[in-house]
Amino acid sequence: MRSAAPPPLNALRTFEAFARHGSMTRAAAELCVTHGAVSRQIAALQASLGVVLVAGPRHALVLTEAGVQLAERLTPAFGAIADAVQATRHGAAREIEISCLGTFALKWLIPRLPDFLAAHPEVRVRLSESYSPVDYRRDRFDGAIRIIEPDEVYPRAQATRFLSQHQGPVGAPALMSGLPTLAAVAAAPRLRSATFRRAWPTWAALAGLDLPPAKVEREFAHNHSMVEAAVSGMGVAIAPWAFVAPDVTAGRLAAPFGFVERPSWFAFLRPEGRQDPAVDAFRDWLVAQGEVSPPPPSGAAETPASAPNF
Repeated sequence: MRSAAPPPLNALRTFEAFARHGSMTRAAAELCVTHGAVSRQIAALQASLGVVLVAGPRHALVLTEAGVQLAERLTPAFGAIADAVQATRHGAAREIEISCLGTFALKWLIPRLPDFLAAHPEVRVRLSESYSPVDYRRDRFDGAIRIIEPDEVYPRAQATRFLSQHQGPVGAPALMSGLPTLAAVAAAPRLRSATFRRAWPTWAALAGLDLPPAKVEREFAHNHSMVEAAVSGMGVAIAPWAFVAPDVTAGRLAAPFGFVERPSWFAFLRPEGRQDPAVDAFRDWLVAQGEVSPPPPSGAAETPASAPNF
């Protein structure tokens, strides 16, 4: 008895792109084809398999359970094919794409990256800025750096903790010199990032403080904008130590009240079950760098017992 012929590889690739993006338009842009071509390839794949992979109105198609299961297997498979082609094209060289929080890349990762490149000249590192949750059922980069909360789960990912998370109030030295107490800090204009709007109340709770309502708040789209606003003297920011360490060390920012540790951490997330020596080397290097990364200053923060209830 003859086995059924496998579906066309191009149809599988087209479906995988649609499943990863959740959009025929974005899949068409990636593949450099028309929207109609994507639709026809997916229809042909469904006919070949005899299985419904997508459902819903044409403008809002979603994966069926069979579609989800197929996509979860296709994404790592096409990723492995891309790695094999790249390795053949560049000989021993290997490029890995790492998705990273933008401010962490600027302030912590990139200044240290020459050390990794010197130790591993056969590996090229391409950084992609992203703040989105990682989901390796759709994402095809080789690794990601994210802040992980204790209850967070990332599908199909293996997480390696490499750096603890500390937060504290920072501002321009001239501004902070005029804020001798935490009560004065709380009364100053508050800077915050849209990526973590609860930074102030989270810090206050960890520090054992009762935070009053803000008199002035200024919000920025990303942490790196918030940090630069703090440097310029626009107010006080509650920022992760990893994001401000270079500026505090250089004297562009002051942190007289120190930092408190949060029950979260920086982690490296890689696709579960995918073997890659270059990614292994990058993960191990991150862990080693985390171990020697300078801790935050303790500062002269008031203890909860002596701190005012604002």
